[in-house]
Amino acid sequence: MPPRFQKPFHSPACPVEAALGLIGGKWKGIVLYHLLGGTLRFNAIRRSISGVTQRMLTAQLRELEADGLIVRVVFAEVPPRVEYSLSAKGRTLEPVIMALRAWGEEHVMPPDDAEAAA
Repeated sequence: MPPRFQKPFHSPACPVEAALGLIGGKWKGIVLYHLLGGTLRFNAIRRSISGVTQRMLTAQLRELEADGLIVRVVFAEVPPRVEYSLSAKGRTLEPVIMALRAWGEEHVMPPDDAEAAA
C-alpha cells in the first residue's frame, strides 16, 4: 500500500512538514510512544491513552499502518486477536519521540509531574 501522505503539501521542499504530516496530530505521537515499549493489542493501547475514542484510535492506527510506521498482525483465532508493533521505519522515530518526551518534561510539565512520568 503506498504511503498516505503522497498528496502535495504546502512546502514540498520541507522535510519537517512532510514528517509532521505523518506523525502529527493529537494521538499519533502518543500511540508511537506507547509502542516503543513493544507489541500491544488495541485495548491495551486504548487504555494507555486517556480520552481517545475507539473510532479515533482505529483511524490513527490505520493511518500509521498505511504510512509504514506500524505493523498490524491479525491472528486467525476466535475471538480475533490483533496486535500492533512498530515497523523498522517506525522504530527509527525512537530518538525523536524520546527527545520530545525530554523536552516536555523540561518545558511543559510542572517539576512534580515530570518526576512521576519518568
